[in-house]
Amino acid sequence: MAINLSQKERLLLEDQKSHEEICIQKYTDYANQAQDPELKQLFNTYAEQEQQHLNTINQILSGQVPNMNQQQGQQQTQQNHQMGTQAKGNTGMSNQNDAKLCSDMLMTEKYVSSTYNTAIFECRDTNIRNALNHIQKEEQQHGEGIFNYMQSKGMYNVK
Repeated sequence: MAINLSQKERLLLEDQKSHEEICIQKYTDYANQAQDPELKQLFNTYAEQEQQHLNTINQILSGQVPNMNQQQGQQQTQQNHQMGTQAKGNTGMSNQNDAKLCSDMLMTEKYVSSTYNTAIFECRDTNIRNALNHIQKEEQQHGEGIFNYMQSKGMYNVK
């Protein structure tokens, strides 16, 4: 089923496309810089998921309604949850560089998730809204995984 995007929808989706490209680049670069193998794995996993988000955005921009595979999303949700909780109980001195990388990515995920909110509300097509909702949920799960990692390593203390 082909879709015809409004100018506003196209502009918002182009913004999301650039956000996804930046997320892919940051996660890839940060995975290479991270000292903790667990953090490297987390960042590499999120880079792969951001690539899937970019593919979905590109599909929408090309006028196609994305085929949302719910099973794939459920697997990713389970994987994100496991990665975010793996770090629990593994406290100790954290690497300051890793803490900076995590802080930057958490801030990035907060921003990207919020921009999806605007794009979702501006889309006319329910299928596109559903696809963007799915991506936004995964962005929030990335934030949760980073938050859990940081908290378990003493990098983020909730008072």
